[in-house]
Amino acid sequence: MTFEVLDAAQPVAARPEPCDARALSDAVWATRIQFAALGMLGGAWGVHIPSVKTQYALGEAMLSTVLLAAATGAVISLFGAGRLIGRLGARKACALAAAVMGVMLALALVWGTLWLLLPAMLLFGMAMSLFDVAINTEGTALESLSGRTVMSNLHAMFSVGAMAGAALTGALLRAGVDPRVQLAAIGITTALVVALAARWMLEAHPAPAEGEPQLHFAWPRGMLLVIGLMIFAGMSAEGVMYDWCVLYLEQELHLSQDVAAMGYAAFTGAMAAARFAGDALRARYSERTLLRASAGLSAVAMAVVLASGNAVVSIVGYALVGAGLAPVVPILFNAATRVPGASRAAAIAAVSSIGYSGFMIGPPLIGGLAQALSLTAAMWVVVLASALLALGARKVG
Repeated sequence: MTFEVLDAAQPVAARPEPCDARALSDAVWATRIQFAALGMLGGAWGVHIPSVKTQYALGEAMLSTVLLAAATGAVISLFGAGRLIGRLGARKACALAAAVMGVMLALALVWGTLWLLLPAMLLFGMAMSLFDVAINTEGTALESLSGRTVMSNLHAMFSVGAMAGAALTGALLRAGVDPRVQLAAIGITTALVVALAARWMLEAHPAPAEGEPQLHFAWPRGMLLVIGLMIFAGMSAEGVMYDWCVLYLEQELHLSQDVAAMGYAAFTGAMAAARFAGDALRARYSERTLLRASAGLSAVAMAVVLASGNAVVSIVGYALVGAGLAPVVPILFNAATRVPGASRAAAIAAVSSIGYSGFMIGPPLIGGLAQALSLTAAMWVVVLASALLALGARKVG
């Protein structure tokens, strides 16, 4: 593997502060908190998708429309994310995005009508994708400045946050706390934590090598297009799991919502554990081998879950799916930043514009298939996406 390590002669914007060891350490911890915060919001949202369905009396098709609104906002935002992050810097972009997505999550169950919920979800998706690009840009800059692999560790913190969000909301549901109160508390608190932690993020990122263009927007073509399509497969599978795994256990296996939340926690918890080990695995094995093996594990595990229809097998299988999908985004995002010709934010936004289409297409596709067939039949999309990702792994490395 090759990693982009900062050369001593390479020009760096605001070099003295980012290259200070203490500032780097603080920035790594601040970025870990940001990844965990995004996971916390995602975990709370994932567990409460059934609450949205109930609150607004939605069928699977209309629930898919709500999810599509959020995913559409995410994709729209990506076309300007590189420019906005280039103008504001990652730390200010994080604070702005967190404020918007925190408020939109807090209000998700109180709009009273679907026609107010849909634009709110559009804003929610836009803010989440801007935040995601900003923190991934920060992570690749930290790898460049420190010469160490940290991306898998950072994405592990996202999974920890998602697991914590799922576990917390599951516990609050068992305690009988109103879902509207839950989402309001989690949304506002997370936004405040992000704003505080952003103060310790890097003030500036490494400049490009002399003479290298620094585009803040790039259409995904060539290798960026290939990487984007692979991220599309991975995010399709991951998005389906985040948005539908709880409902599958509740609706198809007839588990209570608080017990079904354990499946979400198993998925995200295993993903976190695998990502904490991911940097060591990336140092030992080629990215191609790691990607092929992990995606294959995800495909096989989900096939067993759906064929068994058993609650215990499903929760264990969810954990294996999470472990299998864990290396996908850290490996591919970092690979995108090594493609020359664009800034880190632009490269990540370019591949994310395709990848987030997986979040946009995958979950609503499940809703349509579930309406026409069954949710069990629709969830085979996870198996297909994982298998395609395993086959495409030869393009990496």
